[in-house]
Amino acid sequence: MEFVWVVKRAELFDLHVPHGFLARAAHADEIDRYVARSHERGFFVERRFAEEDRSFQQVIPYVVVRRGEEVLLLKRSKRGGDARLHDKLSIGVGGHVNPPDAEHDDLLEACARREIEEEVDVTGDFTLRPVGVINDDSNPVGAVHFGLVYEATVPGDGDVRVRETELLEARWTSADELLRLARDPAANMETWSSLIARDLVPEAEGR
Repeated sequence: MEFVWVVKRAELFDLHVPHGFLARAAHADEIDRYVARSHERGFFVERRFAEEDRSFQQVIPYVVVRRGEEVLLLKRSKRGGDARLHDKLSIGVGGHVNPPDAEHDDLLEACARREIEEEVDVTGDFTLRPVGVINDDSNPVGAVHFGLVYEATVPGDGDVRVRETELLEARWTSADELLRLARDPAANMETWSSLIARDLVPEAEGR
């Protein structure tokens, strides 16, 4: 039995429900409001109920790992727990906020760091900073989740390796390739990753 951190949809959003990725650089006040509500109005419920009830938004810290101009690209295998994500490409390391995360002052950042440590092994120190939020109601997975997007920056001489190679594959990719994959439906990229890639990668400007 898994308990996950949720916020009632009506208490997270006002009359306007955002769609897509909102970058902090352009929407700082709005993002601060969503983050504050995620902290102050959240509570734990059983995941099996949250997955089926669209009145809840499950809060997901979602971390994009970068090294210079490269972005870590992941592919989820068919051995993962959520069949909806099998064989999907992703640039996000993340997951649900669980009760042990609440032992920290900032349970959302604590979850982000825990997910990085559980899924990948980072050589060298990394910095973590919030860069935006994401919401997408166009598919069943997105409709019950709300993403707090972080960026983890790995030093130029560092590297990242997947811990559970039976569940994930990982490689560094260029900004150009990432944008191409994000625009190609046949690439089978997660919706969140596709939306984030179009705005987060510096080379996307003006394209």
